[in-house]
Amino acid sequence: MTTIRREVLTLPAAPIGPDNPLPPLRPLDEAHRIDERDRAGLPRDMARQVGYAPLRSLLPAPVRDGYGRVREPREFDALVLENDRLRATVLPALGGRVTSLFHKPTDRELLYVNPVLQPANFALNGAWFSGGIEWNIGATGHTTLSCSPVHAARVPAPDGGPMLRLWEWERLRDLPFQVDLWLPEGSDFLHVGVRVRNPHERPLPTYWWSNIAVPEDRRVLAPADEAWLFGYERRLRRVPVPCHDGADRTYPRNSRYPADWFYEVPDGRRRWIAALDEHGHGLVQTSTDVLRGRKLFVWGTGPGGRRWQEWLTEPGTGGYCEIQAGLARTQLEHVKLEAESEVSWLEAYGPLDADPRGEWHTVLHRAEDRLEAVLPRTGVDAAYEAWRPYADAEPGERLATGSGWGALEVLRAGWKLAGTPFEEATLGEEQRPWLHLLHAGALPEPDHHAPPGGTLVARPCRDMLETTAATPTAEYHLGVAQWHGDDRAQAVRSWERGLKEATARWPLLRCLAVADREDGHHERAADRYAEAFDDLCARVRDGSPASRPEPDAADPGKADPWTAVTAALGGEAIGALLAVGRTADARSVWEWLEPAVRARGRFRLTEAALLAAEGRNAEARAVFDEGFEVADLREGDEVVGRLWSRLTDEPLPARHDFRMRPDGE
Repeated sequence: MTTIRREVLTLPAAPIGPDNPLPPLRPLDEAHRIDERDRAGLPRDMARQVGYAPLRSLLPAPVRDGYGRVREPREFDALVLENDRLRATVLPALGGRVTSLFHKPTDRELLYVNPVLQPANFALNGAWFSGGIEWNIGATGHTTLSCSPVHAARVPAPDGGPMLRLWEWERLRDLPFQVDLWLPEGSDFLHVGVRVRNPHERPLPTYWWSNIAVPEDRRVLAPADEAWLFGYERRLRRVPVPCHDGADRTYPRNSRYPADWFYEVPDGRRRWIAALDEHGHGLVQTSTDVLRGRKLFVWGTGPGGRRWQEWLTEPGTGGYCEIQAGLARTQLEHVKLEAESEVSWLEAYGPLDADPRGEWHTVLHRAEDRLEAVLPRTGVDAAYEAWRPYADAEPGERLATGSGWGALEVLRAGWKLAGTPFEEATLGEEQRPWLHLLHAGALPEPDHHAPPGGTLVARPCRDMLETTAATPTAEYHLGVAQWHGDDRAQAVRSWERGLKEATARWPLLRCLAVADREDGHHERAADRYAEAFDDLCARVRDGSPASRPEPDAADPGKADPWTAVTAALGGEAIGALLAVGRTADARSVWEWLEPAVRARGRFRLTEAALLAAEGRNAEARAVFDEGFEVADLREGDEVVGRLWSRLTDEPLPARHDFRMRPDGE
């Protein structure tokens, strides 16, 4: 019999920490953008989808950059789905990540299991961790839900056993989705039914890639003779498979630099991808044809890729690569989901035994024949059809609770989404001001003069903000929503109107400073950043945050929001001031920051940059010699190496070498 049970998983973990309280008016530097020179030769459908609705803003999602690198044992609620063949472990508080898929008859783990939880800056909005199977929805990149809770419940499976349902509201694209996991009795394959719905009256872009971490000492097989190769130099080119540039690239360790290999699976060919060790044992993922794309990601054997692998886990842990499956040919594309429609498919994950050695087509046919023997293609299609009626089954026992954002959307629009209830009981403190706006037509002021909180930016919310009383708080949020809607001139006017009556001026001044930087007005941006930081500091000195909450040892994410906002605004202000050569003003901001903030790795790097700008290169070099770790260093960001090269001609130390592309490219 298949069972679902609760367990507690204890891992050395760095706390996620508080979200950045400043609205992300500028997107994080997203690595998955192609050089314009490469667009001309793309297939027509691919070119259309590459140019369709690229993500221009993280709003309304917050940036998650409050984590560090000090790991301590921490307990996580886990849901374990098990039959007599497989055991799958799921973490609902961390995006529904499948952290383990264990095959009992062979006593083998099928996934790469990270022995620690170390957040790093890889998700669209920051915090992400490696290992297991993750469900990426929203836009190109790791989902904003990587380190966020999702709803979970028990529902009936097509064969009468239990099924684990995960569901949430994806906020970047405003789309609800569900992931149904079940183990048919006696099956060696985890079945996963996925549905993404668009309840709106207009088409919306969607994106999905299931990301599977596996040990890198594997050969990766996919039914393709060509792939689209994309590296961190942002060039996209069509290359042969398996051999390219003198090496067989289906062995992850044969690549020097991190890269994506998007396999060109021919139309009509079964969709699957496998990673097999030298003995022919490993994992295979297959699906119905809707999930058309297959990909291999490798870290490469160069110093930057190895350093990132070390960064994400603990010493002595083996390396990993990722095999993936998605809705489009590549992760550079978004797919149109028509109004009031949905897209769904079925995936299956399980063991595969096939010899990976030999000539490419012989190896592929051998593996494909073996897959057909243990899980026929027609069987996957039949399982999908059997699951479809159960996708609408109402959840039974609730096993975990996600966010209240879906409940707010359903309450606003009156949608009925069978199978994925977003209940009013899940509404929380974050939704409270927006619920008040919905019911009373007014946006309340923040409690105790606290930071203004997140902004809802969808068109219906913007419409409500345009008709509510024009308080400074309402003008602030309206401006953020207008900025998201690419009505930047109107956003600036809203912030300027709010500034005239605002008691707390810093939130509006910071938004105007970002607008100035985007428009190339760097001196004025620096002025406004300096004024914003002075205003914030005055409010802290005057005691407006006197009712600061006590830090919660059980949940560091509930720590003092004023420390978080001072650090975030101070970091931005220093950067803006240094950009125009105002080192004395930047030093003043630096000295006002709390010692604990200045001791963080990100701010140690800022200190080195400030010292270098002041002409104190020896002292800046000493910061490097003393050692620091920038916990939120962004994937592909070369800021550490650039500063080092300003200070010395010596080679970049290995501990700071995160370069993901060849020098000069």
